[in-house]
Amino acid sequence: MIKELLLQKIITLLDQRIELVRIAIESAKESRDNETKSSVGDKYETGRTLMQMEVEKNRIQLNKTENLKHELLQIDTSKKSTIVEFGSIVKTTQNNYFISSALGKIEINNEIYYCISLASPIGKLLHTKQVGDQFSFQGKVNLINEVY
Repeated sequence: MIKELLLQKIITLLDQRIELVRIAIESAKESRDNETKSSVGDKYETGRTLMQMEVEKNRIQLNKTENLKHELLQIDTSKKSTIVEFGSIVKTTQNNYFISSALGKIEINNEIYYCISLASPIGKLLHTKQVGDQFSFQGKVNLINEVY
């Protein structure tokens, strides 16, 4: 259930991010297309070029966010993990982690979960560990209490 709630919240955040990026793309396109030709031709071309660069930057961001959403939608929230892998929730003596993507801190039912990727420093330490394993991060020894 927690995994489903976390995933729903993340997908909602990503949908909001996707909408904002789409709005930014449309705004940049509109600015580019409405740029009036001034008496100085170079200024006109520079403005259009800058707006086109903004459109491209936002398209890249949109593509990355949509790919991330697609990847996260592959998580089977009913799967029970015994080892830490993509889609696992890990509860340690220090923190709770959702192994998904580097999206930061999310609160569910008054508990904090850190959404991290397997490529992150702590994600690398946790990968393939199981309940009862220990790991050291930033000088603190942590015990894995739950994996699911």
